[in-house]
Amino acid sequence: MTMPFDIPPMGEQERMVEAMLFASARPLTLREMERRMPQGCDAAEALAALRQRYEGRGVQITRVGEGWAFRTAPDLGFLMQQQIAEQKKLSRAAIETLAIVAYHQPVTRAEIEEIRGVAVSRGTIDQLLELEWIRFGRRRMTPGRPVTFVVTEEFLDHFGLESARDLPGLKELRAAGLLDNRPMPGLLRREDEPGAKGQSEMFEE
Repeated sequence: MTMPFDIPPMGEQERMVEAMLFASARPLTLREMERRMPQGCDAAEALAALRQRYEGRGVQITRVGEGWAFRTAPDLGFLMQQQIAEQKKLSRAAIETLAIVAYHQPVTRAEIEEIRGVAVSRGTIDQLLELEWIRFGRRRMTPGRPVTFVVTEEFLDHFGLESARDLPGLKELRAAGLLDNRPMPGLLRREDEPGAKGQSEMFEE
């Protein structure tokens, strides 16, 4: 007795995954891909085979947070640099706030202010929300149930990170010219503090 729907061969499943990643404007998770594929397909196996086929090519399949996406090979990134770009520079307050969220998430506004030692303006939070570099996390089960903030997949994607574990330390940030020599409030000193713990996962369930 034949099945009413045959499971597509692995080569065809690879083509499906390739098509979805190519057409998607954002990284896709394995669960999202498998939901779109015919019943019985194995998105994880197809993705693994597809990643192998793209090794050494001009584009690669890269993990971004919990999702996967096509990205330019790191050594060819210089080809994608725009000659004329309008850059929206962040204020020092916004940079400090973003760093605190990234390294201490999930974190409340009161906790950000405690770490920085000064009040955080609504405009600073709004700017980071508009850039889609931070988002609202779960509310704390404490009096007032304050909302927390976490960084987003857009933040990860922009800085070429897979997860919070890939966040650079102070020395790396300064070597890249992203920080001056003044202390950055709340930034975890992973190189300066040998006993520092590893980063927590980037996203809440």
